Amino acid sequence: MNNLLMLLLTAGLLAGCATSKKQGSDEWISLFDGKTLNGWRVSENPETFKVEDGAIVANGPRAHLFYDGVVANHDFKSFEFKAQVMTLPGSNAGIYFHTEYQDEGWPSKGYEVQVNNSHTDWRRTGGLYAVDDVREAPAKDNEWFTQHIIVNGKNVRVMIDGKKVVDYTEPDNPERPEGMKGRLLSSGTIALQGHDPGSTVYFKDIMVRLLPD
Repeated sequence: MNNLLMLLLTAGLLAGCATSKKQGSDEWISLFDGKTLNGWRVSENPETFKVEDGAIVANGPRAHLFYDGVVANHDFKSFEFKAQVMTLPGSNAGIYFHTEYQDEGWPSKGYEVQVNNSHTDWRRTGGLYAVDDVREAPAKDNEWFTQHIIVNGKNVRVMIDGKKVVDYTEPDNPERPEGMKGRLLSSGTIALQGHDPGSTVYFKDIMVRLLPD
């Protein structure tokens, strides 16, 4: 094989690799290093969130932990999100998406996916809070479970340990409860909720996979 042919073949292989990497939307990307809150920004009560034994622990006065890192410039539109979650009895939390940082209060932009297996609030884990609620808990306290959120265009699916609990398609003119007018699909970041001092929820193995818009 002459040198020119070898160069052409090598260039073709490299180009193919570059294309494959560029189009590799099937790649899961970690959002949490397991040790620090680098790439995350806490609102309101920073003491509510800490890292313990490779997990983010939410326990304390109301606060939200917003992803503020470099992946997709923390602005996700169509994507998959996956995390290992564990609740202690009586605990409440949530995972927001298509949201944005705010200094205090419950995030006004985006959807909340509920994390709650036994809190007094009847809305259970996996539901789209106040939009497409789940009434029976699909997971148990004191056990790790996988919370998997798939946002693709106008469709949102939520899987708990591989079982689909929500399959929601946003209508053209959605009606929202008072105080939740911003609960709409758009784009934005992800936030973890610290609900109250009586709630303790753990999050680890936090990952995202980007989908074509």
